[in-house]
Amino acid sequence: MPKNNKTNNKSKVIIPIALFALLFLGIGIGMGYFKKNLYTVMKVPDFELTDQNSKKITNKDMLGKVYLVEFFFSKCPTICPVMNSNMKAIQNQINDPNFGIVSISIDPENDTPEALKEHAQRIGAKSPNWHFLTGDRTYIGDLADKFNIYVGDKEDEGESLNHSGMIALVDQDGNIRCRYNKENMPILYYSGLNYGDPEGKTPMLTGKYHPDREILIEDIKKLLK
Repeated sequence: MPKNNKTNNKSKVIIPIALFALLFLGIGIGMGYFKKNLYTVMKVPDFELTDQNSKKITNKDMLGKVYLVEFFFSKCPTICPVMNSNMKAIQNQINDPNFGIVSISIDPENDTPEALKEHAQRIGAKSPNWHFLTGDRTYIGDLADKFNIYVGDKEDEGESLNHSGMIALVDQDGNIRCRYNKENMPILYYSGLNYGDPEGKTPMLTGKYHPDREILIEDIKKLLK
């Protein structure tokens, strides 16, 4: 009888330890899942616009490619050059025929296909999959709303050329994707800005840090695998 009691006591100790071990293992696997996998935000909105080569480009044309979407305009003196610079750095780093960039102008009156072609050449956009798109301003404003990326109201003279510095990441199947933050919440969009700190808390035009550019490169590579 005493031997049986000892065996039972050992079992009572071992079982809780095993349960705790499984619990921590599950937490570790869960954390690994959030780090390695990307959240699906939504389907990319349908779009049809004209690129710098006067070619119609739609979301269907981009199927099969991993690509980024930004809203900008070529004469923007503030955040657009920073965003374009970060896009160019990503273009050079990825250098893959299955990767693309869609830069949609919110100033189509000035950003004609010819103007956008000059802009593309000026900033060093070499990829044939980097499309600078233009079209009807109301359509573009509505498209930005569907993306949930801020663009100023066309009818508001003081706001019409204001826009967000956020970037959408789209996978080969036309889904907008994103990573999880440290709290395991989806970030939804990536920042195309530079920062004065490595944590990305202080936007700065001349900032030397661009943390979202680095994680975008990582996430693009995940989707291209």
